[in-house]
Amino acid sequence: MKPQNYILINQEIEKKFIQEKKRRPERFKRRLSLSWSIWMFGTEPIEDSLERLKRNGLEYVEIKGDTSIPKERMKQALESYGIRLSGACGMFSPERDLSSTSSDSQENAIDYVRQVSRYVADLHGVYMIIVPGAVGRPEAVDNLEIERSAEALKRCVSFFENTGVKPAIEPIRSAEVSLIHTVDEALKYLEKVNEPSINSINGDIYHMLNGERNVGEAILKCGERLVNLHIADSNRDAPGKGQIDIDTAIMAAYLTGMNKEGRFITFEPLGPYPDPYVLSTSPCNVEVMDRLVKDSVEYFREREEIVRSL
Repeated sequence: MKPQNYILINQEIEKKFIQEKKRRPERFKRRLSLSWSIWMFGTEPIEDSLERLKRNGLEYVEIKGDTSIPKERMKQALESYGIRLSGACGMFSPERDLSSTSSDSQENAIDYVRQVSRYVADLHGVYMIIVPGAVGRPEAVDNLEIERSAEALKRCVSFFENTGVKPAIEPIRSAEVSLIHTVDEALKYLEKVNEPSINSINGDIYHMLNGERNVGEAILKCGERLVNLHIADSNRDAPGKGQIDIDTAIMAAYLTGMNKEGRFITFEPLGPYPDPYVLSTSPCNVEVMDRLVKDSVEYFREREEIVRSL
């Protein structure tokens, strides 16, 4: 039986992975750096969140994009558990929207980027995720959103130049945002911004499944610009609980050099929320989150070892 089209693409990625691994084995020696986006843990103390990650063998954490935890407390907690900061997940609501027609909302977003990028830099993090529009507002206000968003982000250039933090543009499914749903659209957006310090992408395989032709192909399309890759399965549960071909995602990640220092694989299994920010202000379900972290890390590492043995 002739394979379906998505399988043919996956087979090509596997072929390329095996060939490149034989040709340049040194590229594949270092394993992927695993992180966890802890804003889904809601309002629990940061120390409890980091202890959960440490217990499950994680070395990095992606924090919720705010500065409410005093910097010294965050530094002490990170040092206590031997965990490093990968970056911050920017939280862009309608009241904090780079693409907004409201000057107040735009100014809120710009000031927010300034504060969080400095916070990340002081904690030695690498990136801040930037969403060009508001999450939870899937309907476009007009056809000028991209232009307004790009102009607003250009005003943030000095923040990134001064801190060295990478602003990583994230394509998000159309059920959650009104603009930038695919890698191609993110690349065009970066061209419109046209600033050397704003040149990175945050990928998400769940959103890729919803908006791209093929998850692995979309990862490869990001190339060196991909600084972080969020992991959640097709049902937004832990990897292995849905239908995404995790092996192909792992192969594509290695092919794009995601196993280099300063690039991360970050788990973000949020559940099927149209407005997932609800989790950030909710009490943590400790039993559910303990199991979620354990299942995610164990399954991903298992599949990574199988892929690396090819």
